Amino acid sequence: MRTQPIFPKQANLPSELKTWLYAAGSLTQQLTQLAGGQFKVEPLQQSFQRLNLQDAQWMQMPHWHTSWVRESYLYGCDEQPWVKAKSIFPILSLQSKARLFQHIGNKPIGWFLFQRTNPLCQRRVVLLDEGWTRQSCYTWHGCKFIVQETFLPRFEQFIQQH
Repeated sequence: MRTQPIFPKQANLPSELKTWLYAAGSLTQQLTQLAGGQFKVEPLQQSFQRLNLQDAQWMQMPHWHTSWVRESYLYGCDEQPWVKAKSIFPILSLQSKARLFQHIGNKPIGWFLFQRTNPLCQRRVVLLDEGWTRQSCYTWHGCKFIVQETFLPRFEQFIQQH
């Protein structure tokens, strides 16, 4: 298992994924459009965890800071998931407007994040064991959090066929 991500300069980024990895805006909306209006979120787990050093540095927070982490699968028009999503909300963000994300159940984060707003976003693209991943550090209503989206093999197959 890889402990450090590989950054795009160190690997060959598939051309069909490049657009998706660097796209601005709501991935929820983009996947829904690609899937002809179909979209589903399947929450996998939610728990409180400490920030890892890399994420803490990116958000400029202490690494011992606790955060609420939500992992889920995102589906388009297939029975297999297209994306594995992981959202990391530091406790400080949950004490503010971002607290609503703790209670959205199987609704997509993007639906709330991009509703009547265009949050500031820093992005990095990495290759993880599960696939090519975009990591976005958002600043939304003064709250900082990370949304990580890993494009799974089934998604790559779908976009190659369509």
